[in-house]
Amino acid sequence: SFDLALGDALEASGAELIVLAGYMRLLSPAFLKRFKGRVINIHPALLPSFAGVHGAADAVAYGVKISGVTVHFVEEIMDSGPVIIQAAVPCIPGESADELQARIHKQEHRIYPQAIQWLAEGRISLGPDGRMVYLAPSDAELAAPEAGVLVYPPLERGF
Repeated sequence: SFDLALGDALEASGAELIVLAGYMRLLSPAFLKRFKGRVINIHPALLPSFAGVHGAADAVAYGVKISGVTVHFVEEIMDSGPVIIQAAVPCIPGESADELQARIHKQEHRIYPQAIQWLAEGRISLGPDGRMVYLAPSDAELAAPEAGVLVYPPLERGF
């Protein structure tokens, strides 16, 4: 009933895109069907690795060399939707999960607004398989890359 009321309120508001951030609740299949292709989320890991609540802590505990952040479309299975953009952040030996999370969080603030802009411009599309995400080209100038971070697709100027 919560998802039904939420969906009604979003529809009544004219919302075209639902942008989740820190929304620690799974959306129902009915809600996701109603807003198919219009719900995105950000996750502090390079999906499909380390889905769930503790992406940075899981990366540190596992001893990976690279972690990061993913913006993706939301599907019924948690943290499994098609990837829009990712930023890879190196894991520094001996750093804490909180330190890694802070560096990941910095990239979240860069890639999420970029993904939202691409969606607002109508430049994002899903391939026929429903998994592959495509970004239509633009004349926008690319942003200078940040040292030690890989972002793909590349950020455009201003992000």
